Amino acid sequence: MRSLPGRTDHVVVVGAGLAGLSAALHLLGAGREVTVLEAAPHVGGRAGRDRLGEFRIDTGASVLTMPELLDEAFAAVGSSLADRVDLIRLDPAYRAHFADGSTIAVHTDADAMAEEVRRVAGPREAAGYLRLRQWLTRLYRVQRDTFIGANFDSPLDLLGGELAHLAALGGFGRLGPRIGRFLSDERLRRLFSFQSLYAGLAPTQALAAYAVIAYMDTVAGVYFPRGGVGAVAQAMADAATDAGASVRTGTGAAWLERTGDQVTAVRTTHGERIPCDAIVLTPDLPVSYRLLGISPRRPLRPRWSPSAVVLHAGVDRTWPELGHHTVFFGAEWDRTFAEILRAGRLMSDPSLLVTRPTATDPGLAPHGREVLSVLAPCPNLATAAIDWHRVGPAYRAELGRVLADRGLTGFDDAITVERLVTPADWAAQGLAAGTPFSLAHTFPQTGPFRPRNLVRGAANVVLAGCGTTPGVGIPPVVISGRLAAERVTGTTRRQSVRNSPRVAAN
Repeated sequence: MRSLPGRTDHVVVVGAGLAGLSAALHLLGAGREVTVLEAAPHVGGRAGRDRLGEFRIDTGASVLTMPELLDEAFAAVGSSLADRVDLIRLDPAYRAHFADGSTIAVHTDADAMAEEVRRVAGPREAAGYLRLRQWLTRLYRVQRDTFIGANFDSPLDLLGGELAHLAALGGFGRLGPRIGRFLSDERLRRLFSFQSLYAGLAPTQALAAYAVIAYMDTVAGVYFPRGGVGAVAQAMADAATDAGASVRTGTGAAWLERTGDQVTAVRTTHGERIPCDAIVLTPDLPVSYRLLGISPRRPLRPRWSPSAVVLHAGVDRTWPELGHHTVFFGAEWDRTFAEILRAGRLMSDPSLLVTRPTATDPGLAPHGREVLSVLAPCPNLATAAIDWHRVGPAYRAELGRVLADRGLTGFDDAITVERLVTPADWAAQGLAAGTPFSLAHTFPQTGPFRPRNLVRGAANVVLAGCGTTPGVGIPPVVISGRLAAERVTGTTRRQSVRNSPRVAAN
């Protein structure tokens, strides 16, 4: 593994999202002096939190999986996730509602989920689910430390027994057909393949290797930290501060001083000069490259993931259909992906994720009220130049009608305060193509072909975040921080923490 040359005593980390905070904790654990700069008034980045009137909301990520990776970051400074965050395992992880009126609860316990599959689809599908679960587990174990948790210096780093093992498991086939080998019920196929949208692809296009996302959701388990996902970022920032880091919010990086291929100091938005030996950049890739004053040469134009419209709402009632996470599937499936990914149109038959965090933590809302966040996948701004300032209010009204038709009767009337976030808002935050999901995980943007965390022409700079290795989602982003720290320190920790943190059952 290549590491940064020369001294790396003082490292400036730009961005206090989960990637930056993970990098900071691992760097502190390796004895580095660390300064973290965050332009926003709070930490968290795309996993932050905010207030909506009297309600507290997560502004980005709401599905937390693989908490042992977070625990590994805390452990680097002698702390633990359990000491700082009250983490609750969700059961069921999801509830799914389908156009035919059927519902499926997604349990991560094998016996409970097999019984649920047997109830809705019969014993043959239950047996298929158990075989699928075994395959997902093997797939994750093969990828965990080599494909997901390692730095790549060259595509040749992939050559070896793990690559052959992944190929033997069918990881280089297509996700949708591979899931279909285990399950014939269309509803179940959707439940174990819709996660490919997080990677920016339809199940028919995504590599089967990305079934590891389904493993994280449906086998490893989904968790919720009391106080919201943003509480994790705050706990990481507190742990970094306790370990000696300077974590400064409301202070961005305006430009970088360079001498040759070395960044020698960061100039902040307040005009301060902060000397450094090395720097970890976690903003979206175009922002990081702009700070460095470079344009990376890639043979193909970047392909960005779809975006999302998110409606945050405080409501004065709830509905029995809603769990903590509820997926409302439309009748059309293939058409939905075609509209979002190829045609650049809004979903004509929407599939929606509704998150009700107050199902687990009532303290996020005033007594007797609830927080809801509705996520509707949509085209990014590179795929469709939609005028969201004009279209946004009309699409918001359509979401209300769709949810009312799907069982949330009186949805609009129950709202006391709301906020709509569109691709235009994501773009205003500096996110390329107006998407919070960064680069799609196409084959040319996967593994060693994804933009590397080392930057040509900038010898003491490392990238972290969802645009670089290993990719999108809370677990990959947390890993990216560790991988960036390893580039700085020259040390490698290939084995992840095996013991899961202590959690409460929901």
